[in-house]
Amino acid sequence: MQLALTDDELAFRDELRAFFRTEIPADIRNRARHGQELSKDDIVTTQRILNAHGLATPNWPVEWGGRDWTPIQRHIWHDELQLASVPEPLTFNVNMIGPVIAQFGSQELKERFLPATADLQIWWCQGFSEPEAGSDLASLRTTAVRDGDSYVVNGQKTWTTAAQNADWIFCLVRTDPAAPKKQAGISMLLFPLDTPGVTVRPIELIDGGYEVNEVFLQDVRVPVNQLVGQENQGWTYAKFLLGNERTGIAAVGQNKVRLWLAKEYARHTGLGEGTLLEDPVFATRLAELENELLALELVQLRVAAGSSDGKPNPVSSILKLRGTELQQAVTELMVDIAGPEALPREGETPDWARRSTSTYLNYRKTSIYGGSNEVQRGIIASTILGL
Repeated sequence: MQLALTDDELAFRDELRAFFRTEIPADIRNRARHGQELSKDDIVTTQRILNAHGLATPNWPVEWGGRDWTPIQRHIWHDELQLASVPEPLTFNVNMIGPVIAQFGSQELKERFLPATADLQIWWCQGFSEPEAGSDLASLRTTAVRDGDSYVVNGQKTWTTAAQNADWIFCLVRTDPAAPKKQAGISMLLFPLDTPGVTVRPIELIDGGYEVNEVFLQDVRVPVNQLVGQENQGWTYAKFLLGNERTGIAAVGQNKVRLWLAKEYARHTGLGEGTLLEDPVFATRLAELENELLALELVQLRVAAGSSDGKPNPVSSILKLRGTELQQAVTELMVDIAGPEALPREGETPDWARRSTSTYLNYRKTSIYGGSNEVQRGIIASTILGL
């Protein structure tokens, strides 16, 4: 694999770097950089600026707003986006349901949903996990029974991220309970969250925030023309979607920024007669994380280069597994740098230090969502290693 960028690629990188740092509001990027909560308006504003300049959905087909970029250019776009602390285009829209509709949806669905999805006129959420069907997603119980020109949907979804902000949900449902394999009887439906029979209830997380939700579905009527692709083929679409999700979960650029911040905080944290950054044990720990992040970035380039045919790449499970482990390691590093100031208290405690514990707690989730890391190890063992 060629590691050095060509002159054209360097020019492409510099163009993106300048755009991200001049066209995206500095206050939004500053909040994102320091891990402060972003409002819905922040995210919508950013995505619409990106979309207006053709930079929100580069992985989509060109006819629907994508860019005819090489895998290296797409990698540069994503890396520079994160390095500039630009809030990423909403993953539910750009990396999940958008590519699924573009690949498997009817022309009617594409025309109806893709432009609005790219411009965040519709905020999507993901209706996959259920109380007894998380990592074993094929065990889902939510049913959809055909009744004339509609499906009648009953069931419950859980851990539905950002449903409190969402307008529509892409939802896996069981349309054939008698299918010989549980994966074979699943379909994907699209419907708005203000449809009668839909109830969204927030779940308080360990960090005190409300990021995920329960979604209850009681006799929800969904028009048949809001079925994605073919009935009972939803498992194929879900695998395609999750392959895209796991690739993005690695967050290499984001971790680079966090490690840079960690160095800055450590440089101003006293230890003995010097600083924490000068401590050889801390410096070794930091160097190990940087080396592991570099190794992960090379795997990410490999996945990007091998995904041009649109098929899920099982190596994305490595990105998901190791990427989330590194995110957790970096948030733990931040807590250790903060020391006693990581505990909630009033006074002169720096804002980043007070947030370090809640961020650490929140990032326990990363090894669970998108398919738990235990499941990813199974995929790696069977699909990649052939064990």
